[in-house]
Amino acid sequence: MKIWIDADACPGPVKEMVFRASRRLGIAVTLVANRQLFSGASPLITAVSVEQTLDAADHYLVQHAERGDLVITADIPLAARLVAGGMAVLNPRGEAYTVENIRERLSLRDFKEALRAAGTVTGGPAPYHDRDKRAFANALDRWLAKRQPHLL
Repeated sequence: MKIWIDADACPGPVKEMVFRASRRLGIAVTLVANRQLFSGASPLITAVSVEQTLDAADHYLVQHAERGDLVITADIPLAARLVAGGMAVLNPRGEAYTVENIRERLSLRDFKEALRAAGTVTGGPAPYHDRDKRAFANALDRWLAKRQPHLL
């Protein structure tokens, strides 16, 4: 079992929560980004720097994450690929992407993308708030409890 982080746009508080869980439970964590990252002082935490090409980090995650791993990403098309491959996927706001909800999330994302392309909708995601941190922490704890209930 391993935790992967699509690290290019992952909020710092999410990484810190995952790092704490890694140290507490002895779980390996790999950050994947198209730039150099500081991976921390733990031998359990590594960073992989991929090419600075479109979707290079996504391709790396799809190729290396395995069934039973957790991937943290806000990238819905990437989440769809991972869910199809049997990986657990959480976004930084604590929402789990699943076989049951990923098509809806992908359709909504594509619809919003079309609106933005047409100039109808502008702006990006809402700011990352304390409630988002709490939701992510709770979702991470639930995932960990299912995998290692004896350690929590």
